Amino acid sequence: MTVSLTRLAVAALLAVAGPAAAQDACGDVQGRVAVLANDFGALHAVTDAAKACAGDDFTANHTLDHRNLQVAALTANPAQYTVALIANGSISPLLNAGLIRPLDDLVAEHGQSLQKGQLIRLNGKVMAVAFMANAQHLFYRKDLLEQAGVEPPKTYEEVVAAGKAIRDAGLMEYPFAFNSKAGWDLAEEFINMYFGYGGQLFAPGSAEPAVANAQGVDALEMMKSLTELSNPDYLTFDANATTSLWESGQVAMAVMWGSRGTTILDDEGSTPEIVQNTALAAAPTVGGGSIPASTLWWDGFSIAQNTSDEDAEASFVAMLEGISPKTVAANQDLAIWLVEGYQPGPAAKGVTETVAGGAVSYPTVPYVGLLHTALGEELPAFFQGRKSAEQALADAEAAYRAAAKGQGFLN
Repeated sequence: MTVSLTRLAVAALLAVAGPAAAQDACGDVQGRVAVLANDFGALHAVTDAAKACAGDDFTANHTLDHRNLQVAALTANPAQYTVALIANGSISPLLNAGLIRPLDDLVAEHGQSLQKGQLIRLNGKVMAVAFMANAQHLFYRKDLLEQAGVEPPKTYEEVVAAGKAIRDAGLMEYPFAFNSKAGWDLAEEFINMYFGYGGQLFAPGSAEPAVANAQGVDALEMMKSLTELSNPDYLTFDANATTSLWESGQVAMAVMWGSRGTTILDDEGSTPEIVQNTALAAAPTVGGGSIPASTLWWDGFSIAQNTSDEDAEASFVAMLEGISPKTVAANQDLAIWLVEGYQPGPAAKGVTETVAGGAVSYPTVPYVGLLHTALGEELPAFFQGRKSAEQALADAEAAYRAAAKGQGFLN
């Protein structure tokens, strides 16, 4: 991909936003609009706004299983959904299978309000439109850290020390949580930590995996130290679970998606004491590294290949309304918007600091999804005590190689 998420995010977060561009009305475009999306507030705001341009033939399926559904749903002909809300970590399978269409003609006809940096290109063609940035970062309770006599942690080593101090002070038995659900979430946490140790997922210039090494072992061992401060059910914790743990006051520190910041900081689902003592900060560094142990993401939309030109156009126009400056102005605090006119609020602090700290973008090479899947399948055995770190990583590489050979990425 030719667009740097770091450049997108820095422009959106650190620069002074200009006046919002005028957004054309929906016009007379008609057709079916069906959206498959992840399930959190910002994306609901986008689809709610898109519905205004979609007429009566509109559906939206918000589900945490969207990654598992998207390939089969868009493989159908006609596709079950006309729009997939994707991210730089979930677009690859759709690209690999030819399931999303180039958007250049639609951008030329309808996309005058889009900023150049929102256009995600592959081999010169616009394949997605980005509208928000995201990253995982640290949330902490100021009051509990003060009671334990520790400063807000800036490294994962300090997170572990702070967690032990909170436990030793009798304040909380399980003071830490992260999105450690077996599968995709656990693999993402590994990748974040591995990058913090300076690791690279693949050998330079190739699709050969490069995670079964000392940095990979260090990443797993640090994650294991964190799980020892977590509830024993940590292998079931997805983004909704960690949010619930935080709002119910069951944890003192957590690494969660920045897109959850508004939910955490609002006055719903929690108590004033928790909200007032919640602080957001950059993702911690680890192992003496200088960059946050996190990855930068963009969220955006693509249009299904297996849908009619009429439905594709209607879907594109509806999505432009969904991500218009008007939508952003009404939902400033729900996301880190990559849309002209966005003004960062308190919920953006953790992502802003993670971007400024130099966190790297999640890779967009076409075979990264295969490695992510293999890690998600093989790493739980290490945390369950069934395999050593070295064996789990070696097995993940073996599973990836088999899949990559099957798809022609390796000989």
